[in-house]
Amino acid sequence: MSSVHLAADSTCDLPPADAERIGLRIIPLKVIIGEEVFADGRDIDAATLYSRMRHSSVVPRTSQPTPAEFEVVFSELGGNGSAIFCSTISAAMSGTYSAAVQATEALPGLHVHVFDTRTVGPGHRMLVNAVVAAAAGGADAGELEQVAAEVAASMRLVFTVESLEYLRRGGRIGGARALLGSVLNIKPILEVRDGTVEPLDRVRTFPRALDRLVEEVGRSAAEWGGHARVMVAHADQREMGAEVARRAGEAAGEHAELIDVGPVIGCHGGPGAIGVAFHRPI
Repeated sequence: MSSVHLAADSTCDLPPADAERIGLRIIPLKVIIGEEVFADGRDIDAATLYSRMRHSSVVPRTSQPTPAEFEVVFSELGGNGSAIFCSTISAAMSGTYSAAVQATEALPGLHVHVFDTRTVGPGHRMLVNAVVAAAAGGADAGELEQVAAEVAASMRLVFTVESLEYLRRGGRIGGARALLGSVLNIKPILEVRDGTVEPLDRVRTFPRALDRLVEEVGRSAAEWGGHARVMVAHADQREMGAEVARRAGEAAGEHAELIDVGPVIGCHGGPGAIGVAFHRPI
């Protein structure tokens, strides 16, 4: 067992009970609905968020943790001199990485490794899973950073949304802005590429969009020797997400885990989004 303490921001969408069980400290981002502020995954869950989004005209917003919030966690974890490895959402999407780095600069006596995953949601979750497994095998902080870098190097996250409006309102639309104004029956295929949301394709129907997600898994798996690690995330679409996970697993040659898109990511993708993250086996 590694002596390195593990932390991640809440965009890895790991339920608090699961994080506690594996010894991972979660630093939550915030969900803001009107005047109400919720800690992501603690004060509001995905089902509650999507219900409110479907039945309210108030558009939810999000905010990053402060450097001080990271400082509290890092001080608690590193108080005995142990190293800390902390992963964050893509720095191109959020100031969370910058806040974590600022916290390390304010704590020069601690040994903190902050890793920009260049992804989010299921991509971040898969990277955390790899790091947790390596730590369980006794990896030190430097080795954990190598594992994270290797996973991130081939990581792909492709997804589709019912509407681009939530991404537009949240300012996370990246190069997919070019798709705004498309006719209403066009469904976008998006990809997190180099840390930002970019357009990959567009099709006529939502079922065809899901087909394209699975096709991307199969294409990459073929390039990686016939296998890929894969995870599917859904935003209030469990039945559809389960079917995509079944198909993506077949395309990847491995079992695909199905997870919920958490509240912060759900604010930007909106109800109905389906995403597939996958990387070369390491």
